[in-house]
Amino acid sequence: MTEVTIPDPIPGAESGEPMTRKRTVRIWQAIFVLILLGFVVLLALRLVQTNQSEHRADGVAPEFTFTTFEGETIALSDLRGQGVVLNFWASWCDPCRDEAALLEATWRREQGNGIVFIGLDYLDQEPAAKAYLEEFNITYPSGPDLQSAAARRYGIKGVPETFFIDPQGNITELVIGPIVSQARLDELLDQIRP
Repeated sequence: MTEVTIPDPIPGAESGEPMTRKRTVRIWQAIFVLILLGFVVLLALRLVQTNQSEHRADGVAPEFTFTTFEGETIALSDLRGQGVVLNFWASWCDPCRDEAALLEATWRREQGNGIVFIGLDYLDQEPAAKAYLEEFNITYPSGPDLQSAAARRYGIKGVPETFFIDPQGNITELVIGPIVSQARLDELLDQIRP
């Protein structure tokens, strides 16, 4: 007769211990995945909410106040009765460089005609911003948009973006990207002349 050997039972097999451990690990894995999915869903919802709440400004131009690099404080409401060209720019922005000379030359030409140019520096460092202003000999009022307060109110998505605001404080036009044509700039200025 052949002898059959029966292996010793696995320790704890009678109590189901290895199966309990595997089940516990799987439960914790499922909990981790659910928490991760919940976080991703909340993040996506917040992103959608942010995009909906910070839409581009139109109609009445949102009020803002800023201090120029020279220390002068300017509020948009102080400019009522004049046409306002509000340009968001940054020293690191190559397309901003494409329009800088045109904006400055037009500002110099329009100073006495009831048109005001304002430059708001977006997400920049002050030394770089001042070097940019000096490089292009920018003389119209420019200053940092601290904490991107105006950029958020206007809902800008990048730079350059230029808002044309009529004497009653209404946005008549928004140009996304650089303005490189004098004829186009003059056409936009005609819409906001007092």
